[in-house]
Amino acid sequence: MTVEFAVAFALFAGVICYAVLGGADFGSGFHDLTAGGSRRGAPLRTLIDHSIGPVWEANHVWLIYVLVMWWTGFPQSFAAAMTTLYVPLVLALVGIVLRGASFAFRKYSETLWQARLFGIVFATSSVLAPFFLGTIAGALASGRVPEGGNGDPWTSWLAPTPLFTGAISVGTCAFLAGTFLTADAARRGQASLAARLRVRSLVVGAATGAVVFAALIPIEHDAPTLWDGLMSRAAPIMALSALGGIGTLVLLWTGRFGPARLTAVVAVAAVMAGWGVGQYPWVLVDQVSIAEAAGARTTMQGLLVAVAIAAVIVGPALAYLFYLTQSPRWNDAAQGDMSTSAGSTHWSRRVGG
Repeated sequence: MTVEFAVAFALFAGVICYAVLGGADFGSGFHDLTAGGSRRGAPLRTLIDHSIGPVWEANHVWLIYVLVMWWTGFPQSFAAAMTTLYVPLVLALVGIVLRGASFAFRKYSETLWQARLFGIVFATSSVLAPFFLGTIAGALASGRVPEGGNGDPWTSWLAPTPLFTGAISVGTCAFLAGTFLTADAARRGQASLAARLRVRSLVVGAATGAVVFAALIPIEHDAPTLWDGLMSRAAPIMALSALGGIGTLVLLWTGRFGPARLTAVVAVAAVMAGWGVGQYPWVLVDQVSIAEAAGARTTMQGLLVAVAIAAVIVGPALAYLFYLTQSPRWNDAAQGDMSTSAGSTHWSRRVGG
């Protein structure tokens, strides 16, 4: 294994982590957006607050990790992408900032109209941000970023593959979040909410699968290099993703919500890994390979040392954080808070409950 490949592997591992963890975070906004009016949507929005509240900052650390690894390890390709795809990049970053601020402001709103306003901004931004991030991935994968940068700022991402990738990104995030939220609701004894989320997740999962199959036709013609990789070396990984998605739908249908979370993670992680394997060895498809885009060898070695140190220091802390949010003590505390401050005061007070 070359040092360039090791850095690229570490970078893409961050992409997969962001897709799974940040994706579930983004997807909660879709369910917030479609939860219904103030009274009907109150239980779901309260569940979302308690499910993502402790971890949403940690989830988006992966985006910083990916960007730092990219511009440090493969600087010329990063510059080319940023000077070409600055429109969707800026829109995605604006969406991330707005959803974060609105998520916090909504919780401390004093009136119903304020809560609604910040809720709309949070939910809408949560849908738009993964869409634009998906278009960036699609533009890179379809070879629309020239080696020298400064490609067309509009046609580079307003094209079949980027737009389908953006739509798939939104659907995948919503499906992942729905599966997680269904399990959270069931674990907290909210049977009616779990049943409602179960139906939502099944519908979103089926719709996302349909979009994926529909995207295969334009991708074959619009991104032939990616298509060849997906149909050859990445085919087993894509098959694993399909099995994970189907398995998640079956588990949701039969009410086995805990295992459904694991198969949903497998489905999302596998589709992202399949994309990376299908695109290999290109950083900018048909333009710059991993070896050609790599920075100085000493820089690459330093990055690997930094990744190793971060894995030792940050990895256990993140794992413990996620463990705490799934522990009985946290669930009991959250359930009590939902039945007092959040459940009866935060939302019900605003709707006259």
